[in-house]
Amino acid sequence: MTLKGRSIVNGFVEGEVVKFDKPLVILSDIDEKRGQILGRDIKNKIVVFPWGAGSTVGSYTIYGLKYYHNLPKAFILERAETIVAAGAIIANIPTVDKIDISKIKDGDYVLIRNNEIEIK
Repeated sequence: MTLKGRSIVNGFVEGEVVKFDKPLVILSDIDEKRGQILGRDIKNKIVVFPWGAGSTVGSYTIYGLKYYHNLPKAFILERAETIVAAGAIIANIPTVDKIDISKIKDGDYVLIRNNEIEIK
């Protein structure tokens, strides 16, 4: 199955999905030093979630994932609001939004080509 969305940060990556069904509070839900979201490892994973919430410092929390060498391979969202979009841009994390994330399951293997997502 192929899904098309809007590319916030272009990239060609593939990997295993770690999915969160609820919006993430970026500042409190992400542990950039451990490379975890809500206790789940995200380093080198494709992170899927509806959208992010919180203050603008959340963008720097996302950048912290790069600083501590714990970057996910990509973000896939329903809606990339300013916090996630800015964080993804400064950390250079391939990011696609306007995706119906109900079509993607935790543990799926996906291939991202800019705005196109192929579920394997």
